[in-house]
Amino acid sequence: MTDSPSIRVLLVDDEPLAREMLREMLKGDPDVRIVGESCNGREALEAIRAETPDLIFLDVQMPEVGGFEVLASLAKEKMPYVIFVTAYDQYAVRAFEVQALDYLLKPFDQARFDVSWQRAKAKLLHDRNGGTDERILALLQELKAGNRYLERLVIKASGRIYFLDTGEIDWIEAEGNYVSVHSAKKSHLLRETISSLESQLDPKKFVRIHRSSIVRLDFIHELQPWFHGEYRVILNDGTQLTLSRNHRDKLQEALGKLP
Repeated sequence: MTDSPSIRVLLVDDEPLAREMLREMLKGDPDVRIVGESCNGREALEAIRAETPDLIFLDVQMPEVGGFEVLASLAKEKMPYVIFVTAYDQYAVRAFEVQALDYLLKPFDQARFDVSWQRAKAKLLHDRNGGTDERILALLQELKAGNRYLERLVIKASGRIYFLDTGEIDWIEAEGNYVSVHSAKKSHLLRETISSLESQLDPKKFVRIHRSSIVRLDFIHELQPWFHGEYRVILNDGTQLTLSRNHRDKLQEALGKLP
């Protein structure tokens, strides 16, 4: 990419050491030009408008104006690419809903950074070949949508973060302040209450059938009448769950009248 104009990068983090680390990790790449640094969201907005960077490394939690507020303030302007850099994993889903390129969870090493940086370079090269308008329109639509249902979950395990499309979820069960998400006979523990997760899932695709379980509608194989107005819900993999009377109306509305 050395024959193309430099990639203009803005570093936004309220921790000086974090900005220094990013500078060091970018050091030596002939394709990058760091056009500025900001220690809070207000300064970041000023720098973005003055320097028009191609890419921002953006912290989430900062004094005065946070990272997501920065993006919301830019919704009607030319939107640079964003890589979030933060110590907090709970914002990852929201970050990808606004089409961030990546979500670097501190602490990360050079190898993890390089994966993110090379992805950004590839995207920017695509933009310079004519893909920019489509990306900006898509990002603006994401920002305006606001209350869209989750399209994927962020799973954290063994120090790694990976993503699970909601279409791959078979069913979910409550485990206190956690939920166990079942997918293709594997389970993933997520720090989320089942009620909170229920509110974020598309009710046309998922339904809560019990205080402790949610199922994907097209994964239901059979319903069997049980005792006291309850039903046994048989899933495609043979799992048997209980449809409680308190949640019968929700499933009836989703599937049609029950016998």
